[in-house]
Amino acid sequence: MEINLIRKSGKFNFEASNESGFTVELDAKAAIGGEGRGFRPMEMLLIGLGGCSGIDMVNVLTKQKEDLQDIRIRITASRREDEVPAIFDEIDIRFELKGPLNPQKVERALALTFEKYCSVSNILQRSAKINFSYAIVD
Repeated sequence: MEINLIRKSGKFNFEASNESGFTVELDAKAAIGGEGRGFRPMEMLLIGLGGCSGIDMVNVLTKQKEDLQDIRIRITASRREDEVPAIFDEIDIRFELKGPLNPQKVERALALTFEKYCSVSNILQRSAKINFSYAIVD
């Protein structure tokens, strides 16, 4: 796995690319001179958590033969702002799932995702409390 970053503009605006050629822009917060030209690095960690856990949820529910028609994920987080570095202290991740889903299978999929499969949550759980919840919507 290889990621490359190049500075695009200003002091902190970077473009990151992966080996497949996909790109994403990053920037710092305005308080230290960022210009709002991309995601902040800590936001990228939350994106990684959402993507990793979302992929695992879809994978487990598919293996359970559940008819998952759509999934949306909302993540909020708080940081230890009085510390340096200001790491996450609590992360809430909520899954909105659409389809005729069995709640017991959804709960099993969540447990497998966060206890076994999601590498990103495994890393973040070492320093932050991760709370997960779900709703099955029509």
